Amino acid sequence: MIRVALADDQALLRLAMRTLLSCEPDLELVGEAEDGLGALDLVAAHRPDVLLLDIRMPRMDGLEVLRRLDGPTRVIMLTTFELDEYVFEALRAGASGFLTKDAEPAELLRAVRVVAAGDSLLSPTVTRRVIERFGATPGAAPPKRVHPDLHLLTEREREIVGWVATGLSNDEIAAGLVVSPATVRTHVSRALIKLHARDRAQLVVIAYQSGLPIPHP
Repeated sequence: MIRVALADDQALLRLAMRTLLSCEPDLELVGEAEDGLGALDLVAAHRPDVLLLDIRMPRMDGLEVLRRLDGPTRVIMLTTFELDEYVFEALRAGASGFLTKDAEPAELLRAVRVVAAGDSLLSPTVTRRVIERFGATPGAAPPKRVHPDLHLLTEREREIVGWVATGLSNDEIAAGLVVSPATVRTHVSRALIKLHARDRAQLVVIAYQSGLPIPHP
């Protein structure tokens, strides 16, 4: 059973998600909160596996909640717009992925299961638009801070991390590089280990901050 918590200030959205989650035999909604402080109390009380967390909430925004969380709970940020000014900062603070509030029900359910299994969920659309914003707006890119273990990566592993930062799946990266998906998975796994990264979301942060070349598929 995957234990899920929800923090959002919109009562109608909470009702819709509560109804959706209650229909799934492997998902259990353990609690809800309507603001940031409530979200912190909710996680402390129930220790959910996954927290669906709105970025913009009263009393404390989702980004500050994310910074204060300490524990195994994995977080999916909920946004009204695909491109939010907090996207990169939320990734750096530990978010495992993003969903827009108009996502299809099946997409939300898949996101919860993917993140609970230890992977990250980065919508290619969100990631690509972040890339476009960084490229088009002077000073918009995050400050460069080369990861101290970046030198441990092989050239191929560096290349793969750059591809991960595009938001493409392993299969899509494999098609672009004309290699097998298994080869891509191997390189991603080795990069995660060498860089002590929690998931693909952290690889995206490392790629940007370290100044790795980001392809434009």
